[in-house]
Amino acid sequence: MSEWWTYSLSSFLLFSARTYYRLFELYNADVWPLQLVALATGLAILLLIGRRTASSGRVVAAMLAALWLFVAWAYLLERYDPINFAARYFAIGFACQAVLLLWTGAIRDRLHFDTGSIAARIGLAFVIYALAIHPLIAPLTGRPWTQAEIFGLAPDPTAIATLGVIVAAGRPHWHLLVLPLLWCAISGLTLWTMESPEAPLTFLAVAVAIGIAAWKTLSFRRPTDG
Repeated sequence: MSEWWTYSLSSFLLFSARTYYRLFELYNADVWPLQLVALATGLAILLLIGRRTASSGRVVAAMLAALWLFVAWAYLLERYDPINFAARYFAIGFACQAVLLLWTGAIRDRLHFDTGSIAARIGLAFVIYALAIHPLIAPLTGRPWTQAEIFGLAPDPTAIATLGVIVAAGRPHWHLLVLPLLWCAISGLTLWTMESPEAPLTFLAVAVAIGIAAWKTLSFRRPTDG
């Protein structure tokens, strides 16, 4: 039996990069034309954050919750689970994130946006990246368009956009950040092991989101420290 220190991340990868991306190709074909619905939902989220109406937080949270539930079922359980036994546990995490979004944003109305701050602009940039740039990674790296990962259907852009929405909120919401951060870290390690070029972008999203949330936390505590 090999010694444990001889193992690398690739030793625990249950599938090849080709299988992983082929999964998205089959998934996209099966759910078409939901890509158009998902992208329209993403644009609506951007508009709601920008307008900052009284109900923006509730509607955005409900939309995101529905997308996290859909990804949990349609992708993680139905497609990813056959090649990765951990997918069923990831699906539970995605469902938990949906519940947290509903409870905090849609029910308790605690999600309010401050579009004038630098943090909010960075958060909006996250959402724009997830909607418009992340799907371009497939063709830009030589893969077919049919393997593009679409916000609201694929887990990575959905998690990154959610990080952006939470970052754009006026107050830090660590409980809403934990599961998207965990997913991005796990996915980033998977992509890194497969030598996928988008891996650094996933890690960057984690680092920036944590940094902004920590800065907000310190900013809100500072007036009471004295």
